Parts: sequence; structure tokens; C-alpha cells
Amino acid sequence: MSGEKPISVPRELPTWRSLMFCPANSERYIAKAHTRGADAIILDLEDSVAEDEKPTARAKLAAAAAAVGQAGADVLVRINRELPLAVADIHAAVGPAVMGLVLPKVMGAEHIRLLSEVVAARELERGLRVGHTRFVALVESAQALEHLSAIARADSRMVALAVGGEDLATDLDAEPTVDTLYVAKMLGLYAARAAGILPLGVLGSVADVADSEVYRAMLKRSRELGFACATCVHPAQVPLLNAAFGPTEQELERARRLLAAYEEGIAQGRGAVLFEGTMVDKPVADRARRLIARATAAQD
Repeated sequence: MSGEKPISVPRELPTWRSLMFCPANSERYIAKAHTRGADAIILDLEDSVAEDEKPTARAKLAAAAAAVGQAGADVLVRINRELPLAVADIHAAVGPAVMGLVLPKVMGAEHIRLLSEVVAARELERGLRVGHTRFVALVESAQALEHLSAIARADSRMVALAVGGEDLATDLDAEPTVDTLYVAKMLGLYAARAAGILPLGVLGSVADVADSEVYRAMLKRSRELGFACATCVHPAQVPLLNAAFGPTEQELERARRLLAAYEEGIAQGRGAVLFEGTMVDKPVADRARRLIARATAAQD
């Protein structure tokens, strides 16, 4: 599972800031999920659904997807890792209201490509375009860490990659602290960015639901390091993620002023300009353009 496959199909990436998990069998949570402000809702068929409840959750999945997506959030489904369960989950999940699958405990590129074949067959059965269903891969074991680059590049369905916290810490026989997870999470970020997909996650554990200054500082640091968006397990976390991973009006206004100053300098034959005490050259200007583009796409 160590060989890399070139990326051959350009992809349009989502403009997510927050992705909120919602148990696929919980009518109470499903009924309110669309009001929480999350950019994406992940209907969970894995950890939050007991084994004997999974068939019922699958049977109600189409209705749940329509309910949680009614306000415009993207709808994803986290499937199970075990292949018989994964195939049953895919059969239930693939449809016009579900834009993607979250793949847990991914081991390598071949794992993703196998699931992509199963999804393609189901897309054809449902009359959907092959490729309609995108993938978010979760790497959650020490064994899979050495395959991060291959996983990120495995298939054109891939739009995001995350290194999990709780499962990885358990595999390491460690606590899911920032120190424990830092190296693995940063390796996942590098692999995702190199593959042209979103690095999803935060430095700490998503199980921490406390609205504290420590949590806010961890989100800020995660964004500064390059993470694009993150999952959460509690509605109270959604506005915190949206604030951390979305630009403020002040940041947008500064980016616009910076670009105007840079472009004026370019027109005068200069490759770099002094802007508000900072030297601005092409990489700095490109970051400003990217920030404005993200904000514009999120409003569309």
C-alpha cells in the first residue's frame, strides 16, 4: 500500500470551516442539525451507532440526509471500516442528497480505490454521475501514517484528509494531547496540501467540547499552521470553528488593501512593496488572494 498514484483529475474543493457529526439514528439530533450553522453535516453510521442499530440507521439514511441538508449544508456519511458493513453503508448512503463519504481507519491507497469501485457501481445503479460522491479519509493508526502521501493521492474522489486523534492515541497507548498528536497531524497536513486536497483537523482532540480560551487558542494555532477546517461533535463548537477557520471582515479588508498596494507596485515594475510595515511579494499576495477567494466561495 505504499505506491503513489498521480493525481489526474482536477477537483473543486469544498469551502468548509465546520463539519458536525450527527448520529444517523438519532431523530432528535437530526431534526435540529440544519439549524446549527455547520458547513457540512456528517451522518454517522460508525462509532456513534450501536451494532444492532446500524440496519435501522441505514434504512432511514435518505430521509436523514434530506433533513440535515435542508438549509444548504453539505451532507456526508461516515461509513464503517469493516468491508461487509462498508458495502452495506455505501449502498444506503450513495444518492443525490449525499455529496461524500467519510472513510474511517483508512490503511492505504488500495483501500480507498477498492471503496471507490464499490461507490462507482452504486452511483451507476442510482443514475448518478460516476464521481458524484467525494471522499474524506481518516487516518487513525500508527501503521497507516507511513502511507499518508499515497492515501492523499489515492483517488480523484478525495477532497480532504484528517489524522484522527482518539483512535490514533489509543493505538499509541497515549493520551490525545497536542504533544502526542502534533507530528502525525502535521504530516497529514503536508500530505494533503501536497496532493491538492483539504487538511482537515485540529491539533487537539475533537472530543473536547469545552468553550474555553484554551480551546479557542488551539483552534487559532491550528488555522495558523495551515489546517483548513475541522470536525466537531457538539453544536456549541460550530460557531467557534466557523470563527477560527473563516476570515473576519478586518482580515478581508486588509487583504484587499494589500493586494491593491501590491498590484500598484507590479504596475510600476516592482516585485515587492512595503505595506503597513511589512514587505509584500508574490507569496504574500497569493495568500491574500486565497483568503478572498475562500470568503467569496463560502458566500456563493
